[in-house]
Amino acid sequence: MLVSASLIAQHAAARAELPQPVREMIDAAIATGDEAKVRTVIDLARVTNPDDSAEIDAIAADFANGLNARKAAEAAAQEAKIRSADLHENWSGKGEFGAFRATGNSSNTGITAGLTAERQGIDWRHRLTGRIDYQRANGVTTREQFLARYEPNFNLSDHIYVYALAQYERDRFQGFSARYAVSGGIGYQVLKADDIKLSVKAGPAYRVTQFIDGRSESRIAGLVGVDFDWNITDRLTLTQDTNAVAETGGSAVAIIDSRNTSLDLITGFNAAISSKLSARFSYAVQYDSNPPPGAVQTDTLSRVTLIYDF
Repeated sequence: MLVSASLIAQHAAARAELPQPVREMIDAAIATGDEAKVRTVIDLARVTNPDDSAEIDAIAADFANGLNARKAAEAAAQEAKIRSADLHENWSGKGEFGAFRATGNSSNTGITAGLTAERQGIDWRHRLTGRIDYQRANGVTTREQFLARYEPNFNLSDHIYVYALAQYERDRFQGFSARYAVSGGIGYQVLKADDIKLSVKAGPAYRVTQFIDGRSESRIAGLVGVDFDWNITDRLTLTQDTNAVAETGGSAVAIIDSRNTSLDLITGFNAAISSKLSARFSYAVQYDSNPPPGAVQTDTLSRVTLIYDF
């Protein structure tokens, strides 16, 4: 009876041991470091070896613990790298070049160029934006618009942040040789997923406008902004971003004062060509409720451009 019981125990242990080919298959998947592949192989092993589920579960738990430890170590190393970086490090950017078609205060076709640089930290984000639209024919400049913007953001929580903004514009065809605006306020991240993001911000602003006839005005104003990004597919993106690189896609920014309301609305699509290069079509509407004498309220610009990430 004792011998028989021993043999039964040995047979049960042999049945409980995971077959060597199955174990080698799981080990090979783990060696790739591909989480999806490992989970697929382990799921198949459970189906084909139901008597060895306890051992398979133990292997899966060991893999999960190791993966979590590795991710935590990588995140800690990345955070330490960001915190110790100098001010000139950790910048990324986009450059843009193409053509535009304008209507409103000028009706012409010309070239457009833009550049943006961004530094993303743990709590801080710094973004610099520049844009130029220019056209000259028969020795006469028929379109000349410049924009420069700097915006730092500080995260108070996962969804709430504070912002500051300094902006310069020049557009003689809209009636001003220079327009400066500074603002600060609070923003809220309404949506924050991998494929869609939406945030809104608002705050007081101060604006100084220098007109081409020599007049100058200084006014207290308010700023309202909407940022929207939607990855429709892996290669197609609809963007509505107040700090886009020469209109990375679309944006909606309104600066409101007691005499003049300015609205900058830009909507467009980005189509990825490669990991670094994309094509964009955008349509912009620029509105001033009280333009200088001789200027119309609404300008529109259609742009077709190429964007390079660096």
